[in-house]
Amino acid sequence: MCYNGAIMEKERILMAGKSEYKNKWLSENKERVNLVLAKGRKEIIKAHAEQRGESLNGFICRAIENQLKQDEQEV
Repeated sequence: MCYNGAIMEKERILMAGKSEYKNKWLSENKERVNLVLAKGRKEIIKAHAEQRGESLNGFICRAIENQLKQDEQEV
């Protein structure tokens, strides 16, 4: 293996380790939810979020938190 190949192999191994670490951290600290929307709705929501400087995920999480607070006030 040439020198550049050795460096690339080392970088590949380091990146694999980072991916494994990230995946492990995510599985220990976060949960996933599968969301089903009407065709085309995702792009509308994503554009709305981006206009406000948010990610799609951030917008959805904020919307859920706001609704939870609103529902608690109604009880």
